[in-house]
Amino acid sequence: MLELSLNHRFEEFRIELEFQAKVASITSLFGRSGTGKTSVINMIAGLTTPDSGFVKVGDDVLFDSSKGINVPPEKRRLGYIFQDSRLFPHMDVRGNLLYGSKMVPPNGQEITFERVVDILQIGNLLDRKTSNLSGGERQRIAIGRALLSQPRLLLMDEPLASIDAQLRSEILPFIEELRDTFGLTVLYVSHAIDEVIRLADKMVLLDKGIKEAEGDVEEIMSRLDLHPLTGRFDAGAVLSTRVADYDEDYDLTSLAFSGGVLRVTGVQLQPSTPVRAHIRARDVSLMLARPEGTSILNVFEGQIMEVGDEGGPQLDLKIDIGSPLIARVTRKSFNDLGLGVGKNVFAMIKAVAIDRRSLGGQR
Repeated sequence: MLELSLNHRFEEFRIELEFQAKVASITSLFGRSGTGKTSVINMIAGLTTPDSGFVKVGDDVLFDSSKGINVPPEKRRLGYIFQDSRLFPHMDVRGNLLYGSKMVPPNGQEITFERVVDILQIGNLLDRKTSNLSGGERQRIAIGRALLSQPRLLLMDEPLASIDAQLRSEILPFIEELRDTFGLTVLYVSHAIDEVIRLADKMVLLDKGIKEAEGDVEEIMSRLDLHPLTGRFDAGAVLSTRVADYDEDYDLTSLAFSGGVLRVTGVQLQPSTPVRAHIRARDVSLMLARPEGTSILNVFEGQIMEVGDEGGPQLDLKIDIGSPLIARVTRKSFNDLGLGVGKNVFAMIKAVAIDRRSLGGQR
């Protein structure tokens, strides 16, 4: 487990933050650029010394200002994966990977070279120069090098920020493997909400160095007051579901959750597979009566629980359909339909509005 409490004054802002990350979990430190996310993991790694506080991994105290403890970075046994892979250009892939194990005593090799190569599917790259690798391949090598240093905690600072969407979809499963196969605790820094929804077990929401919220992804995303920080464009509810069945004729998958069944297209998964579904508020329409003769496959009856009003032409409504759902409507529609807290409505979601990027893993 990672436990920390950090206080540090920078020229632009002050870090005031404390949280815990469980063993074998992915905790996302989320926020806009410039909110202090990288500064936090640099303090955990020992690259920056906090003014006060502590950092503890398991039973080991890595930093404690009150006790004068400040373990050097190279002795903290933490893996650090940067936004750019930072591979050694004079070494081939094999050399870069093996460099990570140089400081590890022989009896400390729990994660083996062969296992890393197999999990990351990089056996065909071992003899290649790093200059001949794609962006996705470079990041996989960086992950492998960090793993072979036998870390007890893995710090990932925007590792996919400079990678295109296709390569990003290839790397995400490998990050999940770090938790599920190696049992690693991962602190994942990102400002991309789709990555967080796919990967994270827990979110810590940071703004100008201050923790604004902490909790499960589903909980954080359903809070209307946090939309300015989680991002209005992609704001919406996250539903915890399980695959119920797959209709091969229509390429439709049914996802069961506490509010009923959500139908999505183009997703083939085994029955009972847990899936986290991101339903964007802009993809939800409302009616006062159950629609008839519609092409929309997902219709849920519910009641408005909360109205988020930031003073603009649009309003976000939290609706109880058995799980929280967020709908975005114009102020005119809100008034014309007589909407408000306690009003019963029918929420409609097009199956084609939920693409593969909207679906993530769930434990």
